[in-house]
Amino acid sequence: MNTANRTFLAFETISELIPEIRAANANPATALPNLSNVLHDYTPLPQDALFLGIANDGLPVLLNLKDPVPGPVLIAGDTGSGKTKLLQIIAQAIDGYQRENIRFTILTDNTKEWEGFEQSANCEGVLSFHQPLTTNYINSLMDWAHNNKRDNQFILLLVDGLEALTADKEIHQIFRWLFLRGPARRIWPIVTLNAAHTLAVSNWLESFRTRLYGRITGEEYAELLIGSSDYFFHNLIAGAQFTMRENKNWLPFWLPNLG
Repeated sequence: MNTANRTFLAFETISELIPEIRAANANPATALPNLSNVLHDYTPLPQDALFLGIANDGLPVLLNLKDPVPGPVLIAGDTGSGKTKLLQIIAQAIDGYQRENIRFTILTDNTKEWEGFEQSANCEGVLSFHQPLTTNYINSLMDWAHNNKRDNQFILLLVDGLEALTADKEIHQIFRWLFLRGPARRIWPIVTLNAAHTLAVSNWLESFRTRLYGRITGEEYAELLIGSSDYFFHNLIAGAQFTMRENKNWLPFWLPNLG
């Protein structure tokens, strides 16, 4: 059996079992294919592609880092929907594919969730908000953006909490610039948002044309984020499923197990 087909069948089987999973209130993570196996099954991927997950048709969902049009990426969902997990999948996939041209930095209020990631050769650091080191690093990115002459070198800013970022006023100005110009300068902010805090950060949402949605149970939050509460965000399996707009359609996708 083709290895990609094997991965597709694994996700397809889980899709068919969704009613039973919900009825049993079970955690599907144990049944998901492991990320390392998924990456092996889909090798090789384009050099400048960022792995996000597996679509229902079995194809990998990718972000082309050479195309700045999508802009900064927002990952929104309820507590426990898998936002941090998705960020960690992105980081681990860079290691798994041995992408020497892609480096990442993590900004978080909970550094314990990211223990071990700083050991990656691709990681520039796990930083906390409201710290001089963080402010200095973020400010240094403007120099990097203007001086980096290699068009195949990228930096990912994995920000685990838009609400925490907005509370750190020392980095507001540079992040406004990064949200506007970063991807065109090969710096990609990828930022999570707890849906319950949407109203508090509403003036930042216009910065994100590309949004990935996990489980959202509050219709008012879905309305603020998407402009409609008609979509089945509450039916997505927490920690396992996300979705994104693709033109006028929705593209659901699965998250592998981190292992």
